[in-house]
Parts: sequence; C-alpha cells; structure tokens
Amino acid sequence: MALPILGLPRRLGAAGTNLSDKLHRRPIADLRALPRDIVERRTSYTLYRYNAVPGTAVRGRPVLLVPPLAAPALAFDLRRGCSVVEYFVQRGRPVYLVDYGPVSFAHRGLGIEHWVDSVVPSAVETTAEHSGADGVHLAGWSLGGIFTMFTAAAHPDLPLASATAVASPFDLRRVPLLALARPVDRIAGALVGPAYRAMGGVPAPLTRLGFQLSSLDKYVTKPLAMLTHADDRDFLAQLEAVDRFMGEMYAYPGRTFGQLYHVVMRSNEFATGTMELAGRIVELAKIDVPVLVVAGTGDTLAPLPAVRHLIDLVTGSPDAQLVQAPGGHLGVLTGRAARRTTWPAMEKFFVKHDD
Repeated sequence: MALPILGLPRRLGAAGTNLSDKLHRRPIADLRALPRDIVERRTSYTLYRYNAVPGTAVRGRPVLLVPPLAAPALAFDLRRGCSVVEYFVQRGRPVYLVDYGPVSFAHRGLGIEHWVDSVVPSAVETTAEHSGADGVHLAGWSLGGIFTMFTAAAHPDLPLASATAVASPFDLRRVPLLALARPVDRIAGALVGPAYRAMGGVPAPLTRLGFQLSSLDKYVTKPLAMLTHADDRDFLAQLEAVDRFMGEMYAYPGRTFGQLYHVVMRSNEFATGTMELAGRIVELAKIDVPVLVVAGTGDTLAPLPAVRHLIDLVTGSPDAQLVQAPGGHLGVLTGRAARRTTWPAMEKFFVKHDD
C-alpha cells in the first residue's frame, strides 16, 4: 500500500524490479539506434537515411533533421519508444539526418557560415536527389534550428518544402539565464576571446556543464524524482537515455563560439532577423517557404518569448505557425510528452506542405 506522506510509489512490486535492475546495472532504456544507411560521407558531415518500417508505405516528402553543435545527433533518436526518428518512420515518412560528428581542435576555424553555406545546403541537395523528392522538410533543434532558418534565407534556390525550428531562441534578451551572465561578461569578457582561441573552442565538459545549469532544478531534484517514480519504468528509461545523451556532449569550435558569444552577450543580432555571413547580409525576411516554430513551455535555455520572436522575423513566409508544447530544451524535442504534442504537430505541418 502506498504511503503518500513519504512519496512512496503505489506499485511496490514494479519499483522493486526497477531497483533491482538499477543495482545490477541492467539497462532499463532500450538505447538501440534505429537502423540506417549512410547516404554520403564527407569530411565535415555524414548524411544518413533511416530504414523504412517493413510493411509501412513510404509517403510524403522527406524530413532532414539538423542537430546543433556540441549536442550529439542522437537527440533525434534518444531511445526506442521515445524517438523523433521512430515516430516519423513509423508513419512512412522518409527521414534523413545530417551528423557533424565530434568537434576537435582542427575545427577551430569553422564559423556559422560553414554550416549555413556548406554543410546544410549540401545535405539538402543530396537528400532531394537521393529521395527523388522535389522538396525537403528541413527541421533543426536548438542551434540547428538557427542553422535551418539562415540556410533557408541565404539559399532560396534550395529544394525546400518547409523549414522548422524547435527550441531555437532568436531574441536572446528574453533569455533570463543570459541576463545573469552579462555582468560577468562586463568584468571578464576581455579574457573570453584569448581563452577559447587558445583552446581552439569550448571543451565538451564545459558545454555539458552549461546544458546542466540550464535545468539545474531537475538535477538537484533527480534523486527524489527517481524515488517517487520508482515504479514508472518509462520515466526511469527516459532518465537513463538523457544521461547517455549528456555523457556524449561535444566541444564547440572556436570561431563559431566566438560568433555566438558576440551575438549572445553583445549585439543580440539574431533578434534583428539579419546576420552578416561570409561578407554579405542574410535576412530571415527573405525566407519564402512555410515555417514552423516550436517552443517549449518549460524551456529555460530557449524560453517562449525568445523562440516566438522568430514568427515576427519571417515576414516573407507564406505560412508561419507557432506551436507551444510542454517540456524543457531537450524535452520539447524528445520528452515523453512530445509523442502527443511536438511530433504530431510537426507531422501535421509536413502533411499540409507535402503537396
């Protein structure tokens, strides 16, 4: 029988099984990657195509998933039963993923223009050619969503059916966490440039720490959450999958970090809808394809006002929509609630623009 005062789980038998698995280091989450094939491998990225589900008719234009930097691309395939990729392939949609791989000191000279002008456009063209489709749904998470939007703006000739940004902040003055960091920047900002240039970027442990600080309350209360949900195997599986994700964070290349640091701490350039890349101005108002913006209602790293601002910038889009869904920065993309909120909203938008 449950003891609500102590927060003990109702199903003690299930809790005992889960505890035994944890103590014996038996995995709870099914972390097997969905089967996929390499479409193209280049020095700066690998393009994958996920296998169709046997017996499921392939339909609709392909979706090309664009990850951010530092965070591993497995965010889109977090675990079986809670995977963005799995959701779409089960509905017959062709799914492609561009994966940059780990960042090293050798990548220190790469800037945002490398992804906006080279990597993402190349992946779009290859996806269209490989799938035989006349248009590709381009969808990015976090910084990947920013890459997506500036790619769509900078390359109007790409075969795009739509552009989607999930948890991508464009008005960085609306991010409370960054407001707390600006006084530190005023004091020690002059040291940041020499530090990241000397290291060639930001090491993976620091990017991991930054991600953890954005949801510090969840890390502090994690032991209590595990206790009160000890009978919920799906909840524990999600925690296990997120731990694996956090353990595989990458470094940030130096030049890109420098550009982002300038935007985040100094100019808030993204909020203007323009950015200077490779000597020319790229304007988000020039995007002429449908745009979907997804914001997490519990996201502290990319809160709703910062994400929603993108709608005001894509004035040339024939169909710009905002979707609000529960979850934090990672949760809105691949949390347990995303099965019922974010993913169906994306699929509905893609279906609308498949023709």
